[in-house]
Amino acid sequence: MSISQGKKIYFASDNHLGAPTKKVSLPREKKFVAWLDEIKQDAAAIFLLGDLFDFWMEYKRVVPKGFTRTLGKLAEISDSGIPIYYFVGNHDLWMNGYFEEELHIPVYHKPQEFTFNNTSFFIGHGDGLGPGDKGYKRMKKVFTNPLCQWLFKRVLHPDFGMRLGHYMSVKNKLISGDEDANFLGEDNEWLVQYCKRKLEDKHRDYFVFGHRHLPLNIDLGNNSKYINLGDWISYYTYGVFDGEKMSLKEY
Repeated sequence: MSISQGKKIYFASDNHLGAPTKKVSLPREKKFVAWLDEIKQDAAAIFLLGDLFDFWMEYKRVVPKGFTRTLGKLAEISDSGIPIYYFVGNHDLWMNGYFEEELHIPVYHKPQEFTFNNTSFFIGHGDGLGPGDKGYKRMKKVFTNPLCQWLFKRVLHPDFGMRLGHYMSVKNKLISGDEDANFLGEDNEWLVQYCKRKLEDKHRDYFVFGHRHLPLNIDLGNNSKYINLGDWISYYTYGVFDGEKMSLKEY
């Protein structure tokens, strides 16, 4: 993708809309929508790196109630011709066509590589990558198993299924993956280790992830950096690539 002069690519992650309650998250949602309204003026593309919602489950004809402001703004931006890319996180693994059909936003379930103005990016949410985190990795296999998803949707009425999913999403730290929101040091940060291993096979200029709820900008050596976008709960941070370099900013 070539970025025109004056255009930028924006990145955001981990809004967790709906948590701990819709009433509490509403001011955060309004702030995020205001940010989207601002960046559409010079955005060449927008990347949302997962956990936009604290829980999202799509039945065949049912999607979660609420979040009208966010979905409406995303539809407006997408309809204007600005591409938006979505990467599922550990709270919205169950996306299954709604964003693609209604908003024309492609949804990715695994990290992807992009090149902007000859600068290479490796982009994803970040959950389950790198060494460790074995408990969550086992749970993710259950969550992404087609049979388990089919049983959840067929056995549980949406009213009960959504309530159960939201409760577990808020209360279960193994699901949320945010049991330690402090920087652990490069040797103990799983995503740092993951990036370094990926660099052994191929150079990337930037690795961009969410999930950790910490704004991080770490030099990996050899002109490669790991960027964690932080969140829209405590930090309100986002990433922006101006065609030459990537930086973290606060809204």
